[in-house]
Amino acid sequence: MRLGFIGAGRMGRPMARRLAEAGHDVRVLARSEPARRSLEEEGLRAADGLAEAGADADAVLVCVFTDEQVREACLGGGLLDAMPSGSVLVVHTTGSPATAEAVAAEAAPRGIEVLDVPVSGGPHDVAAGRLTLFAGGPADAVERMRPALDAYGDPVLHVGPLGSGQRVKLLNNALFAAQLGLLADTVGLAAQWGLPEEALLRALPHGSSTSRALAGVASRGSVARFTASTAEFLGKDVAHVKKISAELGGDLGALEAGLASLAGALGSAPQAAAGPADRE
Repeated sequence: MRLGFIGAGRMGRPMARRLAEAGHDVRVLARSEPARRSLEEEGLRAADGLAEAGADADAVLVCVFTDEQVREACLGGGLLDAMPSGSVLVVHTTGSPATAEAVAAEAAPRGIEVLDVPVSGGPHDVAAGRLTLFAGGPADAVERMRPALDAYGDPVLHVGPLGSGQRVKLLNNALFAAQLGLLADTVGLAAQWGLPEEALLRALPHGSSTSRALAGVASRGSVARFTASTAEFLGKDVAHVKKISAELGGDLGALEAGLASLAGALGSAPQAAAGPADRE
């Protein structure tokens, strides 16, 4: 497939690399000469602008950090004007379903289909080809994109119409965040009982309370270190969950307490020394 790729960051660059290794013709947006040189050193083709990334593409994949960046790339920079009718725009960024819907409204008159396909995993999952992808949008468009998405996604899950991918991903992150909040409270209770956090985290992964949240915390050795490493992504996504819940009239129920506990843990966590979060 002829593919454009927008967002060659810590997640996007290894995704683009996997696509190229799978035999796809990939053009990656590079806005500066150093970025262009860096991409070309990795064997990736660079595109000077959004229009070049989208021109003659079967699909363009967008993996930037925020909703605002998605809107800037997809609605204001000439990308949709350059993409041919019959192509597909895939939004990998986790954000509001309303953003995907706004992009789709602009794309539809041009004959372009839009999928919202947020990802769950980190760069190590990209390298192993095992990112979890939650795809929202027309089923036929998801199937058309499988040759590309399969390069780094396993499983690729079609979860419903446009916007469903974002809803599932945000609920996933809400539950993950609430579990971290409950774990922070559990560690606090353990301290009151005279049990060191290190001993608790060695034991709990072998019990019935185990989870991916617990495994992540145990791998870092403390709730504080893990929350520091995930603060950038979780803080953004939890804010989206609360905003969208208010807009859709949903009740967070027991999730609210867990999210509140996590907010306290994030507020007291030290600055992460290892860079951005391990998981998206």
